[in-house]
Amino acid sequence: MKEAELVFNPAPVIGHLVSTVEIAKLLIDRDDRLSITVLLMKLPFHDSMLNTYTQSLAASIPTERIRFVNLPQDNSVSYPRTNFLTLFIQNQKPHVKETVTQIMTRSDSGHDSTLLGGFVLDMFCTCMIDVANEFGVPAYAFFTSGAACLGLMFHLQTLQDKHNMDVTELKGYNTELAIPSFANPLPDKVLPSVVFDKDGGSSAFLGYAKRLRETKGIMVNTFMELESHAVQSLSDDATTPKVYPVGPIVNLTGETHVGSGGTHQKIDIMTWLDDQPPSSVVFLCFGSMGSFDVDQVKEIAHGLEQSGQRFLWSLRQPPPTDKFALPTDYGNPEEVLPEGFLDRTAEIGKVIGWAPQVAVMAHPAIGVCVALWVELHLREPVVWSTNSRMANELGLAVEIKMDYRKSDSPAVVSAEEIKGGIRSVMEYDNEVRKKVKAVKEESRKTLMDGGSSYTWLGCFVKDVMDNMP
Repeated sequence: MKEAELVFNPAPVIGHLVSTVEIAKLLIDRDDRLSITVLLMKLPFHDSMLNTYTQSLAASIPTERIRFVNLPQDNSVSYPRTNFLTLFIQNQKPHVKETVTQIMTRSDSGHDSTLLGGFVLDMFCTCMIDVANEFGVPAYAFFTSGAACLGLMFHLQTLQDKHNMDVTELKGYNTELAIPSFANPLPDKVLPSVVFDKDGGSSAFLGYAKRLRETKGIMVNTFMELESHAVQSLSDDATTPKVYPVGPIVNLTGETHVGSGGTHQKIDIMTWLDDQPPSSVVFLCFGSMGSFDVDQVKEIAHGLEQSGQRFLWSLRQPPPTDKFALPTDYGNPEEVLPEGFLDRTAEIGKVIGWAPQVAVMAHPAIGVCVALWVELHLREPVVWSTNSRMANELGLAVEIKMDYRKSDSPAVVSAEEIKGGIRSVMEYDNEVRKKVKAVKEESRKTLMDGGSSYTWLGCFVKDVMDNMP
């Protein structure tokens, strides 16, 4: 019986790493012939959440069929803020090659009968296809976002490479684009801002899409019942690799591995939520990389207060503008909040820093999650605005604001708009909340035996075994 080892290469971003570990666990649970090595890149600066999570991984997974290899940390290289992640990962190729060489040597020496079955790459790590080619094994991808976003990337890349269109010139046209993976036309204003970056961001973004086409197949963190149109459009495109909708990939427990400080924060947050009525709390959280300037923070605060709704707000401080860094917690959030805001809302709201996002979203007290368009401080392909548009298209969201860009600066979403959006969802028994509930139930079934994602995961395993060199 053939046994295969897969090398997973996740991006060094907490959300990407956590979901990569979860899909790895699903795979080894699904087939005893598989084993997985996860390569852990170390950023050249301190990221406490990422570091504490990676340190806890080996102890948190009681199986020898998943192992974690820390790649060497190199602090001697100075990276520009623009396209930091692209350049950083490019420089990891020698370390990845050395680690895979050791795997091959172990197998060739007869100490291990498992053969290298291929690479599974994050979208940011598609440059590692070159390493897979050197070893003569297939490269697959795990796309941590949805099928519609994957289709958007492929479509824009086709416009550039096949039709000689400069996609950066789409900015400001105020037009709607026919994107095959979207059932309805997509306003150009909701495209990721990196698409319009003439300083290298756009070319890097489309470069990821071009290289994703070279993979043998792409696992996508979605499921057929949620994105049937997008998945079908990708399947109908003969130029794209095979797509496996294997989601939703979530981790309800892994966020406890954030160090003692994070654990105490989580306990405090979850205890507060336990005291709130069911479906009564508005959760505001924009990911580990999301942050706002002071003007937008104040508008959010006023909107929350005027809505009168209970809220949990993960408020994070923007990083410095002169270097690549991640948002951090405020030492004193009162510095950026309206005067007296915390006192006036003490009975109904809680302002926090870091949030255990998945655990909070699963809590019965949460009624709605607010997502504003946000210009992240990473000059990398982020697709939050597009994801929000997709949620609206599926009937899973209410748009707060569509005027996403004014000149070259992010538009400030007003308190009145925020209040209106929150009330429109929270105060009525509307179709959005009914649809969200239905999709939530469907998502629980799809990974069970007989579900669509369960079936697609089996197809991926079969293809891996059939494609082994």
